[in-house]
Amino acid sequence: MPKLKPGTMVPTPEEDDTIDRGIAADPDTYELGSADLKQMKKIGRPKAEVTKERITIRLSPDVLERFRATGTGWQTRVDAALRDWLKTHAPR
Repeated sequence: MPKLKPGTMVPTPEEDDTIDRGIAADPDTYELGSADLKQMKKIGRPKAEVTKERITIRLSPDVLERFRATGTGWQTRVDAALRDWLKTHAPR
């Protein structure tokens, strides 16, 4: 279980029971069953068919600064520059 953020208040078992009773007494709420959960759509970005590999690479500060100065998507532009280089060079 992940570490809780400072200041997070976890209800006691008694408070949890009180909350559960309040939920059960509310006619507008109900517990979701497995059929309900299956109908729900997953949120977030869909998985890409081709994913990129996370690596660590050492670049010259001036090169890195120039790419970062281009704004959001600079890492994609580094990838594109390397792809372009591969078109004219054979890696050893």
